[in-house]
Amino acid sequence: MTPSLASAQAKVQSPHVAIRNSSKSNVHSLAALWARKYYRAVTVDYDAEHLRQNEFLKEVTSKEGRACTANKLMQNLTLASAKAWTKTETLLSEEIRRHGINPDLINPLEIAADTRYLFQKVLNGYADRATAQRVSVMAGTDFGQVRDKYTNADPRAIGFVSMQFHYTGQMLLEWLSPPEKALWMPYLKMMDDHMYMPLRAAYSAAADYDYDSPVLAAVQHLLPISSKIAETVCNQVCRLHSNHRTYSGSLSEAVVRTASIRDAEMFQVYLCLCVLEHDIRSVQRELFPLCVMLYPRLNVSWRLVQDMLQAMGWAMHTHLSADDMAILLPYLRTMTEMFSLEVFQGG
Repeated sequence: MTPSLASAQAKVQSPHVAIRNSSKSNVHSLAALWARKYYRAVTVDYDAEHLRQNEFLKEVTSKEGRACTANKLMQNLTLASAKAWTKTETLLSEEIRRHGINPDLINPLEIAADTRYLFQKVLNGYADRATAQRVSVMAGTDFGQVRDKYTNADPRAIGFVSMQFHYTGQMLLEWLSPPEKALWMPYLKMMDDHMYMPLRAAYSAAADYDYDSPVLAAVQHLLPISSKIAETVCNQVCRLHSNHRTYSGSLSEAVVRTASIRDAEMFQVYLCLCVLEHDIRSVQRELFPLCVMLYPRLNVSWRLVQDMLQAMGWAMHTHLSADDMAILLPYLRTMTEMFSLEVFQGG
C-alpha cells in the first residue's frame, strides 16, 4: 500500500514526530488527495449519461461481470503487449542510438513482465469492485517500485516503459464493449498517471514536513485541482493551436486530449516534487530528458509546451492563494525557462 504522510512521518526520526502524530487527524495524505480526485475528474464525469442509458450496465458492474471483464483483459494482455511493443519500438528505437541509451536497459521481455504484474494487480482490484481511487492507493507502491527500477538505471528508460504501458492499455480496449470501456477507463487513467508521474517520490518527500508547513500546504492545495487546471490549460492550448496535428491526431481528438491532460498533470506533479525537495533536479534528471526524447517523435512542438506552462501559471493564479503561489511560482518559472523556445533554437 502506498504509504500515507501519517505513516511515513511516523518513521522519520526528528523532535517533531510527536507533534505530527498528534495532529494527523487533521491532515490528508498526498496519496489520498490524489486518489480522491478520480471521483470528480474521471469516475463521476466519464460518460455518465451513456452509462445511465445503457441496458447492460447492471450486468457489467456486477461482481460476475467485473470478473468476466478482468479475465478477458488478462487473456488478451500478452497479445496487446506484443502489439504495443511494436508501436513503441517503431517510435523510439532510433532514440536509443540518438540519446546514447544502453540498449540492455530496454529489455522488451522484462518490460512485458512488469506490465503484466501491474495489470494483474489492478485487475484484481477491479474484479473485487474496488474503485479506481482505492486501487490507486493499494497499488501505488508497486507502481512506484517498477518506476524506480527504470528511472534509477537511466531516467530516459521510463519513456519506453510508460509508452509501452500506455499503448498496451489502449490495445486492450479493442476487446471491451462500450459499457466495459466506460468502467475500465478510470483504472487505465490511474495506471497511466502512476507510470508517467513521480507520485511515490512526492509522497516520500512530503513525509519530511511538519503538518503545518506552508510548503506542504501549497502542494496539498494544488494536487486535488491539478486535473481541473490541466483541463483548462489544454482547452486554451487547443484554441491557440487548433490546426496543429500530433502523431496521434489533432489536439481536439479524444485520444490526444486525454494524453495532453495527462501531460499537463505530469508537469504539475513534477512541480510539486521540486517544491518539496527545494530543488529542480527531478526535472533536470527525468522530465526534461524524457520530453526531449518523446515530444519530437510525437510531433509535440516546444511552442505547445511553452504555451502550456504559461497557461498553467495563469490557471494556478486563479485557483490558489497568494501564499501558495509565492511558494510554487519560483519553481514554475524555472521550469518555464528550461522549456523556453530559446533553449531549442537550432535544435
